[in-house]
Parts: sequence; structure tokens; C-alpha cells
Amino acid sequence: MKLNHQPTEQGALRPLRKTLEANEKIFNSVFDSSKLSKVYTEKDAAKYVRVNGKIGMLKEVDTSNWRLQVLRGAGDTLKLTLADIEKLPKVHVIFDFKCIEGWSQVSHWAGVPLKTFMEYYHLNDKEQMKYIGLQTIDKKYYVGIDMPSALQSQTILCYEMNNKPLPMNQGYPLRLIIPVKYGVKHLKQIGTMYFSNEKPPDYWAERGYDYYAGL
Repeated sequence: MKLNHQPTEQGALRPLRKTLEANEKIFNSVFDSSKLSKVYTEKDAAKYVRVNGKIGMLKEVDTSNWRLQVLRGAGDTLKLTLADIEKLPKVHVIFDFKCIEGWSQVSHWAGVPLKTFMEYYHLNDKEQMKYIGLQTIDKKYYVGIDMPSALQSQTILCYEMNNKPLPMNQGYPLRLIIPVKYGVKHLKQIGTMYFSNEKPPDYWAERGYDYYAGL
């Protein structure tokens, strides 16, 4: 087929990538950051929570050495401990986590809203940028998130699952929970955060998947 002989662009055949980009523009134009994903109760949440990916995951993380590195600009990096994040107002998010592999599961998470985090650490000016980039501690897994989705009130920097500290395989010490996106965007073991007006590199988008990954 002629389609199969088309050149590739960002891991996908060019016509497919152009279609995904067109869909992204539509999603962006109608996205309402004030609209909440469906909220559930604790009794609805799974006791045994599925793991949706292990790429870039370390087997052990020593929080005495770990720091969340927030790149504010050239030569300007904010380095935060887990305690620095845990001291901020905590919220609980119980929602239907959806994986691109075709499964979903109601699960219970807690942490600080990303918007609250940015306001507390005087990152308000970064909210005017188009994207947030996140990388795992070892930088082997990475995502780009459009800013409106990142600032939605249910998007949290998460450090608890089912009222307990995150297990290592769920992203200890810190992960992203973003209910308006598929699981590929919920990056675990966050090491680095940065801001950009250009699309940050995204692991699965480079391999032909949808960059936006919205629900």
C-alpha cells in the first residue's frame, strides 16, 4: 500500500502523525481545565493497584540523596526534598486510571496539586509557557504535558497511594497523577521538571503514539 511507503515523522508514518497533531489541536481548543474527571470514594478504590509501566524505574531510591530538580532557567535549578513537597497542602484524588493497553482501574492517590506547588515555589511565570517536561531519575523515561492539563486541579505531585507512601514500583518517592491523560503520561520516580514553549521530548510519542494522550 502507498501509505506504508510514506516517510516517518516522530516515530509514526507522516500521514498518521499529521492526523494525531490535528486531533491534538481539537482537544486543546475544547479542553476545560475547570472540568473535573469523575470522582470516586475510597471504598471504590482498588486494594491491589496495577502497575502500568516500568521503563526508567530504579529498584531502590534513597530519599536522603534524592532531590526533585526544577529547572527554572539556565544555571537556575531549584532542588527540593520530599519533605519540602509533603509540607504543602495535601489532596486526595480517586479516579479511574486508564492505560493505553486497554485496562482501567479506580485507584486512590494523594499529594500536592501541581498548580499549588508552582504557586508556593514562585513558578507562576512558568504557567504562561506551553508545556511542562518531566524525566525519571535516570532520565530513561520522559514526557511532555500541555500546561492547561498540568494546571488542572486534579493533577498532583503524588507521594501516597491508598493512604500509604508510594511503593517503589508505583513511582516512589514522587510521581505524577494527571486524570485527564492516559497512564503513559503519569510519570513515576520524577527526577527533573522543566518548562518550555516547544514540545518536550516524549518517550512514547517518539515511538509513534499520540503526544497529547488526552481523555
